[in-house]
Amino acid sequence: MNMEAGHVAGETAAKRYAARIAQLSWDQIAVDLDAFGAAVLPGLLSADEVKVVTDLYSDPTLSRIPAAAEQRGWGDGDYRYFQYPMPELVDGVRAALYPHLVPIANAWNERMEISERYPQTHLQFLEMCRRAGQTIPTSMLLDHGLDRRSLLHQDLYGAHAFPLQTVIQLSQPGEDFAGGEFVITEQRPRMQTRPEVITLGKGDAVVFAVSNRPVAGTRGTYRVNLRHCFSKVREGRQRALSIVFHDAAA
Repeated sequence: MNMEAGHVAGETAAKRYAARIAQLSWDQIAVDLDAFGAAVLPGLLSADEVKVVTDLYSDPTLSRIPAAAEQRGWGDGDYRYFQYPMPELVDGVRAALYPHLVPIANAWNERMEISERYPQTHLQFLEMCRRAGQTIPTSMLLDHGLDRRSLLHQDLYGAHAFPLQTVIQLSQPGEDFAGGEFVITEQRPRMQTRPEVITLGKGDAVVFAVSNRPVAGTRGTYRVNLRHCFSKVREGRQRALSIVFHDAAA
């Protein structure tokens, strides 16, 4: 299956998840994103779906290992990018989430006076990426064992970067691991950096700002810079799925 056929398959698979994802409280999600730069999507994946994704760790044909320099910039876990064609569940959830995030992303760009606007479907957005030479998928699996963590970073890979990203917890805190909280920091002009710590249950997801978000100030709207990571795992092993909506430059 070529890359274009894989993208079409992802749009088809998205129909399987569209109804469930549409039932999430998107008005509240938008409010939380505007207020904190992050919002929780409870129970995004079922227990069976979590197992399907977790089992992908043992299939080397479905992922590629990032370059060592890239891994050092993120942390000391085991990180694996997906390849095209991506697994149907991962690509389908990504395509089903995207239309709900587009209005938020476009509104943010308008407020930040950024000219780029994003199309209504993920397939259309991936075509924009392809025309810019961005053809390599950037969604990935994360595996953090004892004393492992990721470092604060931003997943930016080319000229087109969708401003929102999703991470799904594949392990159960308190049972599979301890520690490993999702952390997002916000660097505000002339102010101290503000952290937010988010604990996710198995199957829960968090959607968050990739790099910038708009904030209303006394002199108008300004941009704040955000980074994200997972804190150190103190016991056990934590696994997660990172869904990035833009591809990387070849």
